[in-house]
Amino acid sequence: MKVAVLAGGVGSRLAEETEVRPKPMIAIGDKPILWHIMMHYYHYGFNEFVIALGYRGQDIKRYVLDCASMDCNLTISMLAGQVRKHGGGIPDWHIDLVDTGFDTMTGGRIKRLKPFLNNSTFMLTWGDGVSNVNLRELLAFHRSHGRLATVTAVRPPARFGHLAFDGDKVVEFSEKPQASEGWINGAFFVLEPRVLDYIEGDHTQWEREPMEMLAREGQLMAYRHQGFWQCMDTLRDKRLLQELWNSGKAPWKTWSDS
Repeated sequence: MKVAVLAGGVGSRLAEETEVRPKPMIAIGDKPILWHIMMHYYHYGFNEFVIALGYRGQDIKRYVLDCASMDCNLTISMLAGQVRKHGGGIPDWHIDLVDTGFDTMTGGRIKRLKPFLNNSTFMLTWGDGVSNVNLRELLAFHRSHGRLATVTAVRPPARFGHLAFDGDKVVEFSEKPQASEGWINGAFFVLEPRVLDYIEGDHTQWEREPMEMLAREGQLMAYRHQGFWQCMDTLRDKRLLQELWNSGKAPWKTWSDS
């Protein structure tokens, strides 16, 4: 099954970082967040990726090419010009890197991936958010309901400490809890190829007309994920993810280093 990753946006709210690199290339630890997302899918057995490029797409192409060489041992025959790769920790990924235009909206980027999706069920997520969602359970849920689209619904992390009162007395305080009310679009979609018919063209934003129409027609189902989810929209988000990674207890790290 193909996993589509949208990695073409400008990331203007992270301008301090994205002036020199695309948002999916911003590092958490010593690896870009795109690598973390792909490793999560790989842990669950998904290794065929289609990455939609746009802003600074050449940086992502260069990273993928370099990753295939820099993270392994090399035996080089200088005279013959031969390079043999062996050892190291290279994941068994098959990656299509697809230029989808600089100004193309999210829906348009998805539609431009059509030739690479094999006209079959595919997964989709954004290149700037991590989660510990169980992808096998997500896929089983999608297959159980028979609709065209499944979105992973998440409770967004609260930005400030939560206070509960009895009169003026604070009876409960919790720092930065997961929001107790409300669900939002957390990406990590499972989609049938017919959803591409809901996308008019490059100017279409996936989160507007296509998802709204799917919902009206009863074709959009929600997989409610109660666990960890975090997007990287701001420097504050980036610092939070970095702190979690440095702690050695990053909730989205579902894979083993061995």
